[in-house]
Order: sequence, then C-alpha cells, then structure tokens
Amino acid sequence: MAELPSSHPLSKPSRREATAAGIEAVYRARASEFLRVATAIAGSREGGRDAVQEALTRAFARRTTFRGTGTVEAWLWKAVVNAARNVRDRSARVAEGPDDAAAHDPVDERRDAVRAAVAALPERQRLALFLRYYADLDYAAIASALGVRRGTVSATLNHAHEALRASLGEEVLA
Repeated sequence: MAELPSSHPLSKPSRREATAAGIEAVYRARASEFLRVATAIAGSREGGRDAVQEALTRAFARRTTFRGTGTVEAWLWKAVVNAARNVRDRSARVAEGPDDAAAHDPVDERRDAVRAAVAALPERQRLALFLRYYADLDYAAIASALGVRRGTVSATLNHAHEALRASLGEEVLA
C-alpha cells in the first residue's frame, strides 16, 4: 500500500477525515483496486462495480459514523469488502460446465485450477488474499478492513498459501 506523506490530509486518522472530500480523494487514488477486489469477491465485473458504488454511496451517507480509529482508506476498504459480499450473496450464480468444443489451452486450465483453488479457501483467507495481492494493502490495512488483528492477517495469509500449495502443487505457485 502506498504511504501518504505526513502532510497529506488523509495520512492521520481523525474524525474530520471522513468528509466528502476525504472520501473522494481516497476513491480517486484507489478506484481501480477497489474495483478489482470487489469484482473478485462478488464474482463478476458488474457485481464489483455495483459493490463499489454501493460502498461509496453508503460511506458518503454515513461519514459521520467514522470513529477515527483508523484511516479513511481502511474504513472504505471495509465498506467495499462488505458491499461485495452482499452483492455476491444476493446474486444467483449459475455455474457453467466446460465447453467441450473449446480448444485445449494449458494456460486456461492452470488459470481455472488457481481460481477453483482460491474459491475453495475459507472466506477470510480469500478476502485476505484479494486485499493483499489485488489491492496491495499492508497487513495493518487488511486487519482493519477485515476487523481482525494484524497477527491474524499474517496467519490467515500463511494458511491460504499453504492450502494453495497443497491444492495446486508448488510448481504452479512458483
């Protein structure tokens, strides 16, 4: 996660950070990461867009509830994760079978295997992976977004990596 300069208005947590301008500044800086993580959690690009829009709408409406115990960015990440989970839970996902007419492509097969292995992980492990590798958040920001301790993030990511290695084999993750 990119560090903001100490003179930047978003660098220090306080109640005044959750202004419309503060929320907008974080959104402008992290919009692509918000969308990438929300899409991964929701299961579709459309669902990801809906989740980000829902999270930002709620954040603007509820900015007075920001307690200032962390950064506005971490608060928004929590909102995005929760909104994406809600979108995923509301959507009726239909699993499609493989297309027999499709050409055999080892890269696609490997990508599908990785997706299936990640999908099989417990939710907290999946969310931690998305926030770490799609959003490039540090452990403290992930902890804040997921409502867990920093050490729990470390253990969660370690367990996720071990599960993926066991499922996919060491060569796929290398």
